[in-house]
Amino acid sequence: MKYIFFFSIILFSFSCKQEKPTETVQNIVDKAIVTACNGHCETAMIDFTFRDRCYVSTRKGDNYKFERITHDSTGVTRDILSNNGFQRYKNDTLIPIIDSMAVKYGNSVNSVHYFAQLPYGLNDNAVIKELLGEATIKNEQYYEIGVHFKEEGGGTDFDDTFVYWIHKENYTVDYLAYQYAVNGGGIRFREAYNVRDVNGIRFVDYNNYKPETLEVSLTELDKLFEKGNLKLLSKIENEGVGVSY
Repeated sequence: MKYIFFFSIILFSFSCKQEKPTETVQNIVDKAIVTACNGHCETAMIDFTFRDRCYVSTRKGDNYKFERITHDSTGVTRDILSNNGFQRYKNDTLIPIIDSMAVKYGNSVNSVHYFAQLPYGLNDNAVIKELLGEATIKNEQYYEIGVHFKEEGGGTDFDDTFVYWIHKENYTVDYLAYQYAVNGGGIRFREAYNVRDVNGIRFVDYNNYKPETLEVSLTELDKLFEKGNLKLLSKIENEGVGVSY
């Protein structure tokens, strides 16, 4: 009898050792950022072209500068969003912008840079993260991460909500969804493709989908996607990506 008891203890000890530690939402996001950036995003200068406009971002510690450069028949317009707020230059001359339009232009610049550099940014102070559960998409296992924002520091779009599907083994953000309130509101689901490494940083393009109705939760969108029940609206393609340090 004592041998059976001893053997049971060994089996129990072995099974305990085999249990994987539970992942926290913070651990998952940290690993996703390491996978995408490997420590480079904090100091990188990134430039790319999106819909015929040039975008440039520079970071140094807590300081950042996001630029959008537009060339047209009247010259060059540079929209700059930084720790100091929004500024617009026309042919190197600072142009006065009323506050409401500065907010609108600044949000537009920030949005393009935000999506281009995901998941970097998900550890910002205004971000509130939650592990919603797990999901299977195209036979791959994912963590389902919900994100919303504090009003303080969350910008004018602080009430937007996001869901990120992070691969359980690779820690890549392969899908995301978000609900926004501006311009009447809407819901989008994005599928990453054209994955590439540019000088140590992972970049992707997106297939951009929408559901038939707004009466659907973000966590249902992956299932609708697999069933082919989302409409492809556009492709989000960042061209000529460059990274320097």
